[in-house]
Amino acid sequence: MTATQLTSKAHIDYGLDTLFGRVTKSAECQVGLEQVEHDPTRFALRVQSPLPPDLEQAKTILVRVEGRRLNGIIRHTERLEDQSLKLEVEPE
Repeated sequence: MTATQLTSKAHIDYGLDTLFGRVTKSAECQVGLEQVEHDPTRFALRVQSPLPPDLEQAKTILVRVEGRRLNGIIRHTERLEDQSLKLEVEPE
């Protein structure tokens, strides 16, 4: 997978687990796609600030960017120095 420009606008749907079951939320964000080093089956999504307030707690994600549709389970979340959020995703 090639990297997408960090300025690409994307629509994301993300799932949160709550006491009442799964809740899905949506947002428009600036994102970049990256390959995950040492695991070619996963991809990393870098979401630029401003972030949806509860995105760090998301368990699943669906991303629509530049005509592509990617979805999967979030396996790792990392807050970066520039206040962006890097999500490591295992495709479903």
